[in-house]
Amino acid sequence: MSGLPLDTPAPAPAEAAPRRRFGAGRALRDGALVPAVSIATVLAVLALWALATEAGWVKPLFLPPPGAILSAFAQAWNGDLDGAPLGMHVRDSLLRVVGAFLIAAAAGIPAGLAMGTSRIARGLLDPLIEFYRPLPPLAYLPLMIIWFGIGELSKVLLIVLACFAPVALATRSGVLSASGDQINAARALGASRWQVLRYVVLPAALPEILIGLRIGMGVGWTTLVAAEMVAAQAGLGQLVLNASNFLRTDVVVMGILVIGLFAALFEFGMRWLERRLVPWKGKV
Repeated sequence: MSGLPLDTPAPAPAEAAPRRRFGAGRALRDGALVPAVSIATVLAVLALWALATEAGWVKPLFLPPPGAILSAFAQAWNGDLDGAPLGMHVRDSLLRVVGAFLIAAAAGIPAGLAMGTSRIARGLLDPLIEFYRPLPPLAYLPLMIIWFGIGELSKVLLIVLACFAPVALATRSGVLSASGDQINAARALGASRWQVLRYVVLPAALPEILIGLRIGMGVGWTTLVAAEMVAAQAGLGQLVLNASNFLRTDVVVMGILVIGLFAALFEFGMRWLERRLVPWKGKV
C-alpha cells in the first residue's frame, strides 16, 4: 500500500509557522513604509518650496518663502493682522464646522438607513438629495442669506447641507450592501425588524457610514470659506479672504496651511475611529 506510514509525523505545522512569521514581518514592513514615504514626500516638497523661493524662481507675490509664512503666523497669533488673534479665528471656524458636521451626521445617518430599508423613504429623499448634491455651495448661498439672514444660522446650515449628502448616500449604500442571507437568517431565528437593523444591517453598513463621515467632514472644511464670506467677524476663511483683498499671499498661504492641518487631524481621527470600530474591514 503506497503512502506515508501511520506513525510518520505530518510536517505541515512546522512549515506553516515560518510562513506566518514571514507574513507578519511583511505586514510590519509595509506598515512602516507608508509613513516613511509620506514624511519623505512632505520634506521633499518643503525643500523644493524653500529652494524655489530662495533662488527667485517664483516671485513672492505668487509663492512667499517659508520664512514669510512663519512671520505671518506670528502676526496672526498676536492679532496684528485684523485685531483678532489666530485663536479666535480657529475657535469660530471649529465651532461652525464641527457643529454643522454633528448635525449633518445626526440627520444623514438616519436618512440613509431609512432610504436603504424603505422604498418609500428612498423615493421621497433620493431625488431631493441627488438634485442638490452636485450644486456648489456658492450656488445656494444667496438663498441661505435671503431665508436666514447673515448670522451664524445661514453659515452653519450651508455647511450642514454640504455634509449631509455624502453621509446619507454612503449610509444608504452600506445598508444595501448588507448580506441578504444574514438578514434572512436573523428573521428565521425570530429577530424583530429593529433587531435586524441593530445587529445585522448597521454593523454591515458601518464601514460605509464611516467613509461617508470622512467625506462629509472634508466637504465641510471646503465649504467653510464660502460660509464665512458673508459678514463673518472671525474665522479662518474670513482671514484668508481679507488677506486676499490686500494681496497678502503670505497670510493666505498661512491660513490654507492652518485649515489643512486641522482637516488632516480630523481625517486621522476618523481613520483611528474606523480601525477601532470596524477592525475586520479589508480582512474578510
